[in-house]
Amino acid sequence: MRDVSDKKRANLRDVAKAAGVSVATVSRVLNTPDTVAPKTRENVQRVIADLKFMPSAAARAINSGRTRFVGALVPTLDNAIFASFLSALESTLAAQGLSLVVSTTGEDPQLEVDKARSLINIGAEGLILSGVAHAPELFDLIESTSFPTLATSFFDPEGPLPTIGYDNIDAAEMGIQYLKDQGHRKVAVVHGPVASNDRTRARIEGARSVTGVSIEFHEVPLSFEGAARALDQILSQTERPTAIACMSDVLAIGVLQKLQRLGMAVPGTFSLLGMDDLPIAAHTFPPLSTVHLPVKRMGTAAGMAIAQWLENGTVPKAHRLEPRMVVRESVARLSD
Repeated sequence: MRDVSDKKRANLRDVAKAAGVSVATVSRVLNTPDTVAPKTRENVQRVIADLKFMPSAAARAINSGRTRFVGALVPTLDNAIFASFLSALESTLAAQGLSLVVSTTGEDPQLEVDKARSLINIGAEGLILSGVAHAPELFDLIESTSFPTLATSFFDPEGPLPTIGYDNIDAAEMGIQYLKDQGHRKVAVVHGPVASNDRTRARIEGARSVTGVSIEFHEVPLSFEGAARALDQILSQTERPTAIACMSDVLAIGVLQKLQRLGMAVPGTFSLLGMDDLPIAAHTFPPLSTVHLPVKRMGTAAGMAIAQWLENGTVPKAHRLEPRMVVRESVARLSD
Protein backbone atom coordinates (compact mmCIF):
# COMPACT_ATOMS: atom_id res chain seq x y z
CA MET A 1 0.00 0.00 0.00
CA ARG A 2 1.33 3.42 -0.97
CA ASP A 3 2.50 5.60 1.93
CA VAL A 4 0.36 8.73 1.98
CA SER A 5 1.40 9.98 5.40
CA ASP A 6 3.43 12.86 3.95
CA LYS A 7 0.94 13.85 1.28
CA LYS A 8 -0.75 17.17 2.06
CA ARG A 9 -4.52 17.17 1.82
CA ALA A 10 -5.83 19.83 -0.56
CA ASN A 11 -7.81 22.62 1.02
CA LEU A 12 -10.21 25.27 -0.25
CA ARG A 13 -7.40 27.75 -1.00
CA ASP A 14 -5.51 25.15 -3.05
CA VAL A 15 -8.58 24.59 -5.21
CA ALA A 16 -9.14 28.34 -5.64
CA LYS A 17 -5.51 28.93 -6.63
CA ALA A 18 -5.44 26.06 -9.14
CA ALA A 19 -8.76 27.12 -10.68
CA GLY A 20 -7.82 30.80 -10.80
CA VAL A 21 -10.88 31.88 -8.83
CA SER A 22 -11.63 33.17 -5.34
CA VAL A 23 -12.23 31.02 -2.28
CA ALA A 24 -15.79 32.39 -2.22
CA THR A 25 -16.39 31.08 -5.74
CA VAL A 26 -15.20 27.59 -4.77
CA SER A 27 -17.51 27.72 -1.76
CA ARG A 28 -20.46 28.62 -3.99
CA VAL A 29 -19.66 25.76 -6.35
CA LEU A 30 -19.77 23.38 -3.39
CA ASN A 31 -22.85 24.77 -1.67
CA THR A 32 -24.94 26.63 -4.26
CA PRO A 33 -23.62 25.50 -7.67
CA ASP A 34 -26.58 26.97 -9.58
CA THR A 35 -25.38 30.48 -8.67
CA VAL A 36 -22.08 30.01 -10.54
CA ALA A 37 -21.64 30.42 -14.30
CA PRO A 38 -21.50 26.98 -15.99
CA LYS A 39 -18.01 27.45 -17.45
CA THR A 40 -16.56 28.56 -14.10
CA ARG A 41 -18.43 25.81 -12.25
CA GLU A 42 -17.11 23.10 -14.58
CA ASN A 43 -13.56 24.43 -14.24
CA VAL A 44 -13.74 24.38 -10.43
CA GLN A 45 -15.30 20.90 -10.40
CA ARG A 46 -12.52 19.61 -12.65
CA VAL A 47 -9.86 21.03 -10.30
CA ILE A 48 -11.67 19.51 -7.30
CA ALA A 49 -11.50 16.11 -9.00
CA ASP A 50 -7.85 16.53 -10.00
CA LEU A 51 -6.79 17.53 -6.48
CA LYS A 52 -9.06 14.90 -4.89
CA PHE A 53 -10.39 17.65 -2.68
CA MET A 54 -12.97 16.61 -0.08
CA PRO A 55 -14.75 19.42 1.79
CA SER A 56 -14.86 18.93 5.55
CA ALA A 57 -18.14 18.50 7.37
CA ALA A 58 -17.12 21.30 9.72
CA ALA A 59 -16.63 23.72 6.84
CA ARG A 60 -19.97 22.76 5.34
CA ALA A 61 -21.66 23.31 8.70
CA ILE A 62 -20.15 26.78 9.00
CA ASN A 63 -21.26 27.71 5.49
CA SER A 64 -24.76 26.25 5.66
CA GLY A 65 -25.54 26.54 9.37
CA ARG A 66 -26.39 22.82 9.38
CA THR A 67 -24.51 19.70 10.43
CA ARG A 68 -27.02 17.38 8.72
CA PHE A 69 -26.72 14.55 11.22
CA VAL A 70 -29.21 12.88 13.52
CA GLY A 71 -28.40 11.13 16.79
CA ALA A 72 -29.96 7.81 17.79
CA LEU A 73 -29.87 6.43 21.32
CA VAL A 74 -30.44 2.68 21.68
CA PRO A 75 -30.03 0.39 24.70
CA THR A 76 -27.42 -1.88 23.08
CA LEU A 77 -25.88 -2.98 19.81
CA ASP A 78 -25.58 -6.59 21.02
CA ASN A 79 -29.18 -7.36 20.06
CA ALA A 80 -29.78 -7.80 16.33
CA ILE A 81 -33.21 -6.19 16.63
CA PHE A 82 -31.53 -2.79 17.04
CA ALA A 83 -29.10 -3.49 14.21
CA SER A 84 -32.01 -4.11 11.83
CA PHE A 85 -33.72 -0.91 12.94
CA LEU A 86 -30.56 1.20 12.66
CA SER A 87 -29.71 -0.19 9.23
CA ALA A 88 -33.09 0.89 7.85
CA LEU A 89 -32.87 4.22 9.66
CA GLU A 90 -29.40 5.00 8.33
CA SER A 91 -30.21 4.17 4.71
CA THR A 92 -33.37 6.28 4.85
CA LEU A 93 -31.54 9.25 6.34
CA ALA A 94 -28.76 8.92 3.75
CA ALA A 95 -31.31 9.15 0.95
CA GLN A 96 -32.42 12.45 2.51
CA GLY A 97 -28.86 13.80 2.72
CA LEU A 98 -28.53 13.15 6.45
CA SER A 99 -26.02 11.13 8.46
CA LEU A 100 -26.58 9.03 11.59
CA VAL A 101 -24.57 8.94 14.81
CA VAL A 102 -25.47 6.11 17.20
CA SER A 103 -24.84 5.94 20.94
CA THR A 104 -25.79 3.22 23.44
CA THR A 105 -27.34 3.76 26.85
CA GLY A 106 -27.32 0.34 28.52
CA GLU A 107 -30.88 1.11 29.73
CA ASP A 108 -29.31 3.64 32.14
CA PRO A 109 -31.58 6.74 32.32
CA GLN A 110 -28.84 9.11 33.52
CA LEU A 111 -26.37 7.86 30.92
CA GLU A 112 -29.05 8.44 28.30
CA VAL A 113 -29.39 12.07 29.46
CA ASP A 114 -25.62 12.56 29.31
CA LYS A 115 -25.33 11.05 25.84
CA ALA A 116 -28.30 13.02 24.52
CA ARG A 117 -26.69 16.23 25.77
CA SER A 118 -23.39 15.23 24.13
CA LEU A 119 -25.09 14.58 20.79
CA ILE A 120 -26.82 17.95 20.96
CA ASN A 121 -23.57 19.68 21.93
CA ILE A 122 -21.67 18.27 18.95
CA GLY A 123 -24.36 19.47 16.57
CA ALA A 124 -27.03 16.80 16.15
CA GLU A 125 -30.08 18.30 14.48
CA GLY A 126 -32.51 15.74 15.89
CA LEU A 127 -32.72 12.76 18.25
CA ILE A 128 -34.34 9.35 17.98
CA LEU A 129 -34.95 7.49 21.25
CA SER A 130 -36.06 3.96 22.17
CA GLY A 131 -39.30 3.82 24.14
CA VAL A 132 -41.16 6.59 25.94
CA ALA A 133 -39.99 6.18 29.56
CA HIS A 134 -37.05 8.50 30.18
CA ALA A 135 -35.56 10.57 32.98
CA PRO A 136 -37.38 13.88 33.65
CA GLU A 137 -34.08 15.63 32.97
CA LEU A 138 -34.12 14.35 29.39
CA PHE A 139 -37.62 15.66 28.77
CA ASP A 140 -36.55 19.00 30.29
CA LEU A 141 -33.56 19.13 27.94
CA ILE A 142 -35.70 18.40 24.90
CA GLU A 143 -38.41 20.88 25.89
CA SER A 144 -36.05 23.70 26.85
CA THR A 145 -34.31 23.54 23.48
CA SER A 146 -37.42 22.65 21.43
CA PHE A 147 -35.25 19.87 20.06
CA PRO A 148 -36.77 17.64 17.35
CA THR A 149 -37.04 14.24 19.06
CA LEU A 150 -38.87 11.03 18.15
CA ALA A 151 -39.52 7.94 20.28
CA THR A 152 -39.50 4.51 18.62
CA SER A 153 -40.20 0.86 19.54
CA PHE A 154 -43.40 2.05 21.20
CA PHE A 155 -46.76 3.49 20.17
CA ASP A 156 -48.27 6.16 22.42
CA PRO A 157 -50.40 8.79 20.67
CA GLU A 158 -50.89 10.68 23.95
CA GLY A 159 -47.23 10.82 24.99
CA PRO A 160 -44.98 13.89 25.23
CA LEU A 161 -42.99 12.83 22.16
CA PRO A 162 -44.12 11.75 18.69
CA THR A 163 -43.92 7.95 18.61
CA ILE A 164 -43.25 5.67 15.67
CA GLY A 165 -43.54 2.02 16.60
CA TYR A 166 -45.76 -0.84 17.62
CA ASP A 167 -48.02 -1.59 20.56
CA ASN A 168 -45.98 -3.87 22.81
CA ILE A 169 -49.09 -4.84 24.78
CA ASP A 170 -50.76 -6.07 21.59
CA ALA A 171 -47.62 -7.92 20.49
CA ALA A 172 -47.41 -9.96 23.71
CA GLU A 173 -51.16 -10.53 23.83
CA MET A 174 -51.01 -11.82 20.26
CA GLY A 175 -48.33 -14.36 21.16
CA ILE A 176 -50.05 -15.68 24.30
CA GLN A 177 -53.41 -15.82 22.53
CA TYR A 178 -51.80 -17.93 19.80
CA LEU A 179 -50.50 -20.37 22.41
CA LYS A 180 -53.95 -20.51 23.99
CA ASP A 181 -55.51 -21.20 20.58
CA GLN A 182 -53.09 -24.13 20.24
CA GLY A 183 -54.42 -25.61 23.48
CA HIS A 184 -51.82 -24.35 25.96
CA ARG A 185 -53.24 -23.35 29.32
CA LYS A 186 -50.05 -23.13 31.41
CA VAL A 187 -47.34 -20.87 30.01
CA ALA A 188 -43.99 -19.65 31.33
CA VAL A 189 -43.14 -16.12 30.17
CA VAL A 190 -39.42 -15.33 30.10
CA HIS A 191 -38.49 -11.66 29.85
CA GLY A 192 -35.59 -9.28 30.37
CA PRO A 193 -35.19 -6.70 33.15
CA VAL A 194 -38.17 -4.38 33.61
CA ALA A 195 -36.33 -1.47 35.26
CA SER A 196 -36.06 1.44 32.81
CA ASN A 197 -37.57 -0.68 30.02
CA ASP A 198 -41.11 0.36 29.19
CA ARG A 199 -41.27 -2.06 26.26
CA THR A 200 -40.77 -5.08 28.54
CA ARG A 201 -43.28 -3.77 31.08
CA ALA A 202 -45.86 -3.35 28.34
CA ARG A 203 -45.26 -6.88 27.07
CA ILE A 204 -45.80 -8.29 30.56
CA GLU A 205 -49.08 -6.37 30.72
CA GLY A 206 -50.10 -7.81 27.37
CA ALA A 207 -49.31 -11.37 28.45
CA ARG A 208 -51.36 -10.93 31.62
CA SER A 209 -54.35 -9.67 29.66
CA VAL A 210 -55.09 -13.06 28.07
CA THR A 211 -57.73 -14.86 30.11
CA GLY A 212 -57.94 -18.61 30.55
CA VAL A 213 -54.18 -19.12 30.69
CA SER A 214 -52.10 -19.63 33.84
CA ILE A 215 -48.91 -17.60 33.44
CA GLU A 216 -45.72 -17.52 35.47
CA PHE A 217 -43.08 -14.85 34.85
CA HIS A 218 -39.30 -15.26 34.90
CA GLU A 219 -37.17 -12.09 34.82
CA VAL A 220 -33.59 -12.71 33.73
CA PRO A 221 -30.79 -10.82 31.94
CA LEU A 222 -31.44 -10.46 28.21
CA SER A 223 -28.84 -13.00 27.12
CA PHE A 224 -28.35 -16.70 26.37
CA GLU A 225 -27.08 -17.13 29.92
CA GLY A 226 -30.20 -15.45 31.27
CA ALA A 227 -32.35 -17.77 29.17
CA ALA A 228 -30.54 -20.81 30.56
CA ARG A 229 -31.18 -19.54 34.09
CA ALA A 230 -34.89 -19.16 33.37
CA LEU A 231 -35.06 -22.69 32.01
CA ASP A 232 -33.41 -24.02 35.17
CA GLN A 233 -36.17 -22.33 37.17
CA ILE A 234 -38.86 -23.83 34.94
CA LEU A 235 -37.40 -27.33 35.11
CA SER A 236 -37.21 -27.20 38.90
CA GLN A 237 -41.00 -27.00 39.16
CA THR A 238 -43.19 -30.00 39.92
CA GLU A 239 -45.94 -28.80 37.58
CA ARG A 240 -44.28 -27.57 34.45
CA PRO A 241 -45.82 -25.39 31.76
CA THR A 242 -46.53 -26.82 28.34
CA ALA A 243 -45.20 -23.73 26.56
CA ILE A 244 -42.49 -21.14 27.09
CA ALA A 245 -43.10 -17.67 25.65
CA CYS A 246 -40.01 -15.48 25.48
CA MET A 247 -40.37 -11.73 25.11
CA SER A 248 -37.28 -11.68 22.89
CA ASP A 249 -35.92 -14.06 20.25
CA VAL A 250 -32.54 -13.87 21.99
CA LEU A 251 -34.10 -15.45 25.07
CA ALA A 252 -36.05 -17.98 23.00
CA ILE A 253 -32.92 -19.14 21.17
CA GLY A 254 -31.06 -19.37 24.47
CA VAL A 255 -33.84 -21.57 25.89
CA LEU A 256 -33.83 -23.69 22.72
CA GLN A 257 -30.07 -24.25 22.90
CA LYS A 258 -30.18 -25.40 26.51
CA LEU A 259 -33.14 -27.69 25.90
CA GLN A 260 -31.22 -29.30 23.05
CA ARG A 261 -28.14 -29.76 25.24
CA LEU A 262 -30.37 -31.52 27.77
CA GLY A 263 -31.84 -33.76 25.08
CA MET A 264 -35.31 -32.24 25.44
CA ALA A 265 -37.29 -31.80 22.25
CA VAL A 266 -39.07 -28.71 20.95
CA PRO A 267 -42.01 -28.80 20.54
CA GLY A 268 -42.13 -32.26 22.10
CA THR A 269 -41.19 -31.42 25.69
CA PHE A 270 -42.06 -27.73 25.52
CA SER A 271 -43.58 -25.54 22.86
CA LEU A 272 -41.48 -22.41 22.41
CA LEU A 273 -42.43 -18.94 21.19
CA GLY A 274 -40.22 -15.91 20.57
CA MET A 275 -40.73 -12.22 19.86
CA ASP A 276 -38.86 -10.00 17.36
CA ASP A 277 -38.52 -12.30 14.33
CA LEU A 278 -34.76 -11.94 14.03
CA PRO A 279 -33.33 -13.33 10.77
CA ILE A 280 -31.84 -16.30 12.67
CA ALA A 281 -35.31 -17.33 13.93
CA ALA A 282 -36.17 -18.92 10.57
CA HIS A 283 -33.00 -21.02 10.65
CA THR A 284 -33.01 -22.58 14.12
CA PHE A 285 -33.94 -26.23 14.53
CA PRO A 286 -36.85 -26.32 14.65
CA PRO A 287 -37.59 -22.94 13.04
CA LEU A 288 -38.88 -20.59 15.73
CA SER A 289 -42.48 -19.42 15.83
CA THR A 290 -42.40 -15.79 16.90
CA VAL A 291 -44.16 -12.43 16.90
CA HIS A 292 -42.75 -10.27 14.12
CA LEU A 293 -41.94 -6.71 15.19
CA PRO A 294 -41.71 -4.40 12.15
CA VAL A 295 -38.41 -2.77 13.08
CA LYS A 296 -37.17 -2.25 9.52
CA ARG A 297 -40.35 -0.42 8.58
CA MET A 298 -40.02 1.49 11.84
CA GLY A 299 -36.50 2.59 10.87
CA THR A 300 -37.70 3.74 7.47
CA ALA A 301 -40.69 5.60 8.92
CA ALA A 302 -38.59 7.24 11.64
CA GLY A 303 -35.97 8.34 9.12
CA MET A 304 -38.55 9.94 6.84
CA ALA A 305 -40.36 11.59 9.76
CA ILE A 306 -37.27 13.20 11.31
CA ALA A 307 -36.01 14.30 7.87
CA GLN A 308 -39.30 16.04 7.08
CA TRP A 309 -39.32 17.61 10.54
CA LEU A 310 -35.84 19.05 10.00
CA GLU A 311 -36.47 20.18 6.43
CA ASN A 312 -40.02 21.51 6.70
CA GLY A 313 -40.71 21.95 10.40
CA THR A 314 -43.45 19.32 10.16
CA VAL A 315 -43.87 17.65 13.55
CA PRO A 316 -44.79 14.01 12.84
CA LYS A 317 -47.94 12.39 14.12
CA ALA A 318 -47.86 9.12 16.05
CA HIS A 319 -47.42 6.25 13.60
CA ARG A 320 -48.56 2.77 14.55
CA LEU A 321 -47.01 -0.29 12.91
CA GLU A 322 -48.65 -3.68 13.40
CA PRO A 323 -46.89 -6.78 14.76
CA ARG A 324 -47.90 -10.16 13.31
CA MET A 325 -47.63 -13.83 14.17
CA VAL A 326 -45.06 -15.86 12.28
CA VAL A 327 -45.98 -19.53 12.61
CA ARG A 328 -43.12 -21.94 12.07
CA GLU A 329 -42.46 -25.27 13.80
CA SER A 330 -41.67 -24.69 17.49
CA VAL A 331 -45.24 -24.71 18.85
CA ALA A 332 -47.28 -27.92 19.07
CA ARG A 333 -51.05 -28.04 19.03
CA LEU A 334 -52.37 -29.85 22.10
CA SER A 335 -55.43 -32.05 21.86
CA ASP A 336 -58.49 -30.95 23.83
